[in-house]
Amino acid sequence: MRRLVAIAAVTVSGALQVADAQTVPARLRRADSFLGIHFDFHAGPDCTNVGARTTPEMVGTILDKVRPDYIQIDCKGHPGYSSYPTRVGHPAPGIVGDPLRVWRDVTRQRGVALFMHYSGVWDQRAIELHPDWAARNADDKPNPKATSVFGPYADRLLIPQLRELAGDYGVDGAWVDGDCWGVALDYGEVPVQAFRKASGATAAPRKAGEPHWDEWKEFNREGFRRYLRHYADSLKSSHPDFEVISNWAFSDHMPEPVSANVAALSGDFSPDDSVNSARLAGRCIENQGRPWDLMSWSFSRKTRGQKPPPQLMQEAAVVMAQGGGYQAYFTQNRDGSVRLDEIDGMAEVARFCRERQAFAHRSVAVPQVALLYSTPGHYRSSDRLFHPSGGDGIGVLRAALQQILAARLGVQIVSEHHLRGSMAPWPLIVVPGWSRMEPGFRDELAAHARAGGRLLLIGEGPARLFEREKTGADPNRIAFVSAADATLADALRRMLPEPVVRVDGPGSVDVSPRRLGGRFMVHLVNTGGPHANAPDGGIRDIPPAGPLTVSISLSRAPKSVTAQPGGTTLPVRWADGRATVTLPRLDVHTILVVAD
Repeated sequence: MRRLVAIAAVTVSGALQVADAQTVPARLRRADSFLGIHFDFHAGPDCTNVGARTTPEMVGTILDKVRPDYIQIDCKGHPGYSSYPTRVGHPAPGIVGDPLRVWRDVTRQRGVALFMHYSGVWDQRAIELHPDWAARNADDKPNPKATSVFGPYADRLLIPQLRELAGDYGVDGAWVDGDCWGVALDYGEVPVQAFRKASGATAAPRKAGEPHWDEWKEFNREGFRRYLRHYADSLKSSHPDFEVISNWAFSDHMPEPVSANVAALSGDFSPDDSVNSARLAGRCIENQGRPWDLMSWSFSRKTRGQKPPPQLMQEAAVVMAQGGGYQAYFTQNRDGSVRLDEIDGMAEVARFCRERQAFAHRSVAVPQVALLYSTPGHYRSSDRLFHPSGGDGIGVLRAALQQILAARLGVQIVSEHHLRGSMAPWPLIVVPGWSRMEPGFRDELAAHARAGGRLLLIGEGPARLFEREKTGADPNRIAFVSAADATLADALRRMLPEPVVRVDGPGSVDVSPRRLGGRFMVHLVNTGGPHANAPDGGIRDIPPAGPLTVSISLSRAPKSVTAQPGGTTLPVRWADGRATVTLPRLDVHTILVVAD
């Protein structure tokens, strides 16, 4: 935790001075934080009165109602205009006073960390003023949104402005938006010449199917990795306590080992199919070895209406059931003020989360089903550099995830770097749709099955890759199914007949066996509802699931099984190495805590 020994005050001239030895509360680092609230409004040329209604009372009301560990606020959105009086960047046309100073002073006095919403690669204003900073598209025209990660943007604007925020304002860090998912293939002279020299190609390919296409995409990906490492390391060198978080880096958008000095992993999942988005993203990100959180949009992008608290609670529950922290995003008025009437709903969601924090945050999965998100398979088949879309296996993976969850099995999404040399803990490994795979990794999967592991292959791509394993294969060790449909459900039951947790009863229920502090827990999340097609008013009522019969495989009879939050002790039936309890009703999220 951080502890500042004095409150910084600002003179009329803008210089920082230190007040008399007035101590302030400690603020949590991101690794220790659980609950946050995010505000942004992507200031633009229309913003002529920013800060006029940003008051200490407004900020204090938010903190009183939500009691977050941290707040993230707008400072530079995708249009590239800053919503504070920056001397380094490009301020909005009209700024009244210093609204960022208000946010920092109040959060510092209250012991709440303050992070900046800062658009990284995407910066339209920087490109307007410096066209040579833009990435160049395949038609040789400058990209109107994406800066070049091979150009001077990071050293001329991004790093100096983050240093201004860290040094002049003492903010705790930046949540850098528009970063990996915003980077574009760059046909500028610098990257093209560097690529030709490195690859021996005579030109950079313009479309899939041309020579060196996969190499060209990977060259651009590595350009972003170097860019991210450069600015993260630069800030760590000059301001060691400043924490950098790059939105969606090393996640389902970027399924690869963490290779940059980021303080945590984070992302804002789909605003209109949020439960399914969180199901995927949380399971991808939780095995990456870094603190992490996911963010709901508090409103529907389709209707712009605010989501009711039950809908946000359900989204938060999916994240908490995977051990992550949670935050929600609220827009700001064009002058940067906050609509305080919207905060009451977040206060309800915050109480819901805090009731579960002690049983959820930083829990770890009990291995059951490993669903392979192949890094080379995805990167070679996707037209995007960093995004969970494209051909080949990602569509099959999404469908398989739904089937596995419908079977009420614990499942984690893992990539090659998670599984290499570490396959033994997983009772079942599922390979969905990937048509390309590194030969050494393919052979390790096959050897794992021959040695007693179980391998379930979905679709034509894996069937071709494992053609030689078909002959004489034990169908209970290596199984082939054509699609993620009823045949997959049958294969799951056959290949994992005794999961560590079995749940029977009505309702749509995600089951996540976890461990936290030496305790075995079962997270049950009611995922019923029209997530992809929510009504205009949002999901206000989630029909309860249950009663549910939960059977848990244990080495010995437990002392108790308690339903949390609430501390209700459930009667336990013990037979044949399994403890069985009945949960009368599952509203949104209940955790069964086993005392052995």
